[in-house]
Amino acid sequence: MSRLRLIALLLALVTLAVYLPVVNNGFILYDDGDYVTQNKMVRGGLTLAGVKWAFTTFSSANWHPLTWLSHMTDCELFGVNAAGSHVVNALFHAINTVLLFALWLQLTRRDSGQKDGGLPREPNGFWPGAFIAALFALHPLHVESVAWAAERKDVLSTFFGLLALLCYARYAANGKGRSQWYWLALLLFACGLMSKPMLVTLPFVMLLLDYWPLERFNRTGVKRLLVEKIPFFLLTIASCVVTYLAQKTGAVRSLAQVPLPYRFENAMVAVATYLLKMIWPTRLAVIYPMPHSIPAATFIVCLGILIFITVAVWLARKKNPFLLVGWFWFLGTLVPIIGLVKVGDAAMADRYTYIPSIGIFVAVAFGAQKNLARRVKFVLPTAAVFILIPLVLITERQLQFWRDDETLFKHAMDVTTNNVDAIINYGVALEDEGKPVKALAQYRRAEALGPSYLAHADVGNLLLYMGDTNGALEEFRQAVQLAPDLSTLHARLGKALVETGHFAEGTNEFFEAMRLAPSDPSPHVELGTALATHDDFAAATNQFSDAMGLTPGNPAPQVEWAKALLMQRRDAEAVKELQQALQLDPDNFQTLAFTARVQAADEHPEIRDGQTALTLAQKASALTGGAQPLVEDVLAMAQAEAGQFDAAQTTVSNAIQLATAAGMRAETIVGMQKRWQLYQKHQPWRESFLNETN
Repeated sequence: MSRLRLIALLLALVTLAVYLPVVNNGFILYDDGDYVTQNKMVRGGLTLAGVKWAFTTFSSANWHPLTWLSHMTDCELFGVNAAGSHVVNALFHAINTVLLFALWLQLTRRDSGQKDGGLPREPNGFWPGAFIAALFALHPLHVESVAWAAERKDVLSTFFGLLALLCYARYAANGKGRSQWYWLALLLFACGLMSKPMLVTLPFVMLLLDYWPLERFNRTGVKRLLVEKIPFFLLTIASCVVTYLAQKTGAVRSLAQVPLPYRFENAMVAVATYLLKMIWPTRLAVIYPMPHSIPAATFIVCLGILIFITVAVWLARKKNPFLLVGWFWFLGTLVPIIGLVKVGDAAMADRYTYIPSIGIFVAVAFGAQKNLARRVKFVLPTAAVFILIPLVLITERQLQFWRDDETLFKHAMDVTTNNVDAIINYGVALEDEGKPVKALAQYRRAEALGPSYLAHADVGNLLLYMGDTNGALEEFRQAVQLAPDLSTLHARLGKALVETGHFAEGTNEFFEAMRLAPSDPSPHVELGTALATHDDFAAATNQFSDAMGLTPGNPAPQVEWAKALLMQRRDAEAVKELQQALQLDPDNFQTLAFTARVQAADEHPEIRDGQTALTLAQKASALTGGAQPLVEDVLAMAQAEAGQFDAAQTTVSNAIQLATAAGMRAETIVGMQKRWQLYQKHQPWRESFLNETN
């Protein structure tokens, strides 16, 4: 095996070995739901409907059809499985590492006429290329792009981007005008843009490589170089337009929300911070909050550092062209995400360095080769070892923080200050783990740090769950005041108003939610439920029909419609709707548990089916790991209906313990205790389902 292939193989194997722990990590609540776990189209795997959706949707405020298709392929191969998604991300990262090594071999191949499998045996870029690839593979800043399932778009777009640059380098070396390599590079660039639009600056990277190491400026001329990039620039412009259309629906912040001077200040501080974290990668977090203000001294120092480096590399460009190329690669590829067009609320993000960091690695590697390797033979290899080993250790530690939500957001809280988003997400993680009291404390902590509609909304949702409807009502009122244009908040406020007896005011909130989001079925469902509880079934029917018409493949409206049908004693119709909902989403534990409860507990023998109820309840319990008290309560009902009274006693006892620990309302726990007494007497639950739920 040649040394080239051996180094490439070692780079891939070391990368995979370092990232092996990701197989034990789960999905996280931050975006993984939108991209995988709660996305019906993705979870369905590769289908014609899914492919059409991928190319036509602006879901998640982006247009990246190849990323959607990649997630669909995961689900087709592994099901909705976190380990499968993480392994594929790690494989892409390893492949990208080898492609980066191959790129620098290709870019420097003219330095040697000896070839080995189409590449030179030892071009001048051999060892620097290996070091660049190793830094890329092992740097802790890249953990976020690899260990986060939703960031498939990072590793996938970089895969296409590096392939495009490889083809471009082959085209530039051939000198035959518009060869097949040129058109292949253009096609791969388009694929990269359809994976993540951050790749829009790739034509500028090509120009930098034309300057060095390809040295085409003098041979080809700047004008011709610009002309040959026109198709690439046209794709860049098209991608920018599509991305803006996708994100303007809510992700893009207005100048009133984030003034332009503040954006510029934050951009300069963020760039300097990225540079610092590449040198000293500590205190890395999944969320970096936007500070309320940036001290003038901080801004001046960061701006001064960036100006100094820019002037220095410009002055050194003739003797050290790699410094200019590396620095402007870093700055240029950061432009799309630096925040001058503000998307989201974060100040910066580790994942944004996945491609830009390559520029700094280029400057370091070739700078070390020129200034150290020729003077002291073993300085460069020794320095590489002393740099890479600490990076491996830090990366391994950083990977551990991504194993679950609670660990990830707790770490973000620990390494940042006043991180409201991290605190709220930590609270959500605690709530999902059945710790509502602890979650409520985190939401209150977030509220205390400053106005946050998310904090108020999460407190309101939790208070509703715990039975404090008046407290929830006040929280939702405050949330709506802070974000009056969010339809979901009006819908939640409407629900709280209806539950506290303010029916007319509540229905007005539902109509306002519909006005703000006419394609959202949720307000129609909530209004339909409210109308059904007030015996206006004709109007409720219209609302549920509207909801199902807005999202034909969404089972949620059908479930709520089934509840309304049960109120009308139209039991057979209700069960039919529930069965159709399960066909649309067979792994929805809430629908499974509700259907099981209906068929285990309803008084009408024509729909009661103990064995079916038991099967559905067992599946719901398995999906939740036996950790949801209401699901376990339903499982006990089904077990009793099937005559398994000893098992029912054990199951409902566990449900009581879970409900007590979760701080659920007292009447719910009392109901469980009554059922436990019935199971002791070998009596199935025969209370009316409708009376129990109402």
